[in-house]
Amino acid sequence: MSQYRRYELLQDLAPVMVDQALIVCNIGFPSQELYAIQDSPKNFYMLGSMGLSSSIGLGLAQTLAKKEAPQTVISIDGDGSVLMNLGTLSTIGNYAPSNYILLLVDNGAYGSTGDQPTHTSGKTDLAAIARAGGTAQVHVSHEAETVEVMKQCLSNAGPHVIVAKVSPGSPKLQPVPFDPGYIRDRFRFEIT
Repeated sequence: MSQYRRYELLQDLAPVMVDQALIVCNIGFPSQELYAIQDSPKNFYMLGSMGLSSSIGLGLAQTLAKKEAPQTVISIDGDGSVLMNLGTLSTIGNYAPSNYILLLVDNGAYGSTGDQPTHTSGKTDLAAIARAGGTAQVHVSHEAETVEVMKQCLSNAGPHVIVAKVSPGSPKLQPVPFDPGYIRDRFRFEIT
């Protein structure tokens, strides 16, 4: 079994994403990993609100889509988190902001609480749910091929949903050392 985990995926994706888009990152380990790999004021680290990274990113993208040259917004979410808020997939499909990318890192596990299996390790197919919700551009990628998929999504109008398949497991990292107010304020100044 491959040991290509979310951490390795984010290491490969960071040079492609960070500073190219505003990033709203899921709570727990994903935010810790992105912070450790490449911190940026354009990264909004969720320190609470499991299941809402995709919704917060969608709302931001919708707001920015009204501008002449809207910034791209990428939400990094996990399978366990998005399963708590499946309605977001139909909302993305119906509102369809062209500047939005949802990166669903699907490791089949609740990574931040001990790698208990999620339903995506069984029969649940997040890509099929996103398509049924109305999103036409849904991409399934495995491990490092996600980098090329992300590059294509960044250069083409969306919305895009990327379901990136990786193995469970997370390195031991320190929590993001910033106060939530500081994260909010520095991120806000990056929105143009």
